[in-house]
Amino acid sequence: MSYKVEPLPDSYAGLGEGPHWDEAGQSLYFVDLEAGSLLRYDYKQNKTYRTQIEGETLAGFVLPVEGNAQEFAVGCGRRVVIVNWDGVSPSAKVVRTLFEVQSELKANRLNDAKTDPRGRLFAGTMRYIGDEFEHRHGELYKWEAGGSVSVVKSDVGISNGLAWDEKAKKFYYIDTTDYEVKSYDYNFDTGVASNPKVIYNLRKTSPKDHILPDGMTIDTEGNIYVATFNGATIYKVNPSTGKVLLEIKLPTKQITPVAFGGPNLDILYVTTAAKFNQPAPAGTTYKVTGLNAKGYPGVSLK
Repeated sequence: MSYKVEPLPDSYAGLGEGPHWDEAGQSLYFVDLEAGSLLRYDYKQNKTYRTQIEGETLAGFVLPVEGNAQEFAVGCGRRVVIVNWDGVSPSAKVVRTLFEVQSELKANRLNDAKTDPRGRLFAGTMRYIGDEFEHRHGELYKWEAGGSVSVVKSDVGISNGLAWDEKAKKFYYIDTTDYEVKSYDYNFDTGVASNPKVIYNLRKTSPKDHILPDGMTIDTEGNIYVATFNGATIYKVNPSTGKVLLEIKLPTKQITPVAFGGPNLDILYVTTAAKFNQPAPAGTTYKVTGLNAKGYPGVSLK
């Protein structure tokens, strides 16, 4: 199979994260996490817009809010806040806080988050000061409209990739510090995940060889796409067998999350990072075409 990897214009993010395809606006939203910035790539214009959230230094994810074209749920530190942004202006404002977690753990922050197919928010934390492999103080949370926050999983190092498969009734989850992908049985009516099982393991023989699984998405055939931080590769995996079906190679090492998008939902968008003095083109956001696969659009927060 011949796929093609191309950069998006003006898409640099020092720590790019959280790609979310907004079908209504034909736009890809993502964040520059350690800059407190939101970005929007407009497919029709082939142009990227960037905004700074006033008073914030961290933005872990960005998720459109259903029914309001200018409201987004954003992970700022340990708070999930609602940000007002028109998608164009260079600055955006926090209008309210939805909830806060782990307020006593000042070294923690929110990391990856997604909405499940019913619009519930799943968001996880990690330690970002100190060693997150040694101090597993992260947790994965669930929030649904009108409800409170509940803990889905504790003892998490770096809460990362999330994906759901309605046909298979599965939820997939990555804690980077476990070097593996877990599947859960998932009840889409209640939002309850149960029976965790390791379906794909990236552990190698030596601790120095470990490839770090980061973000994840799923295609309409039920295959998962696992991004690797430091691995320069996205692995397309059959979750039933654990078999790698395809290795997608990128021109930079630190691959963060991935998401399908585009008018036909057949473009894989990839955010990357430029941490620890990685050379250019690190931090560029890419599109991968020619994969002969389709995914699902992002789901707005209900």
